[in-house]
Amino acid sequence: MDITTLPGLSTLLHAGTALVTTLTDLLTPLAGTAAAALAVVLLTLAVRVLLVPLAVLQVRAERDRRRLAPRIAELRRRAGKDTARFQRSLQELYTSERVSPLAGCLPVLAQAPVVSLLYTLFTHASIDGTVNTLLRATLAGIPLAQSAVVVVTSPLWVHGWLVLLLLATMAVVVELTRRAQLHWNPVPAEPTDPSLPGAAAVSGIARWVPFVSVGFAAIAPLAAALYVVTSAVWTLGERAVLRRVLR
Repeated sequence: MDITTLPGLSTLLHAGTALVTTLTDLLTPLAGTAAAALAVVLLTLAVRVLLVPLAVLQVRAERDRRRLAPRIAELRRRAGKDTARFQRSLQELYTSERVSPLAGCLPVLAQAPVVSLLYTLFTHASIDGTVNTLLRATLAGIPLAQSAVVVVTSPLWVHGWLVLLLLATMAVVVELTRRAQLHWNPVPAEPTDPSLPGAAAVSGIARWVPFVSVGFAAIAPLAAALYVVTSAVWTLGERAVLRRVLR
């Protein structure tokens, strides 16, 4: 079954194709063959501007959790190994202080449909029976529909420097974001008791979870990878500014 023919989704995909194509046509005199890639970057920036209010909520929630960190640590001490008791106490604290533990997820959740749209636009030869011309778009000789993995394992490997640079940029930005997060909020909202079974494994997994986005950028179409990398760079700068303003 071709999902691009589904009612509603086909309309959304046609609208997305029209938007990216129009931006590409407008940018072609300026960017040439890189116009489609630049269109994706500008689309990313437009989405991130629209999501600034959610980013503000996110940073305010981080600030509140940092303020509550000593009280959270005390709740953990009192609860001991009783995880259920700690969770109840933590939820009561968040409720009384009007702090949303989900605020930090809002920007990511809001972007998921856009990333999914780009992924679909650059992985289907046709949209509801119409030839998908976006698959012809390239950046430095690499089709925006190809992933980094395909590029470095095919005759396109001669252009591999571009995707490797993109992935390296993503990895550096993820690490800088992780370190900034630790500096801003050195005490986790829900600390892991090192005496609990598997605590070391959980801590190790948490250390590498942020880099899942690098793996996604490696296997996703280059267009979706451009969105993810641009968004990550924006997030790093945005949080630095908002954390300074919303101290």
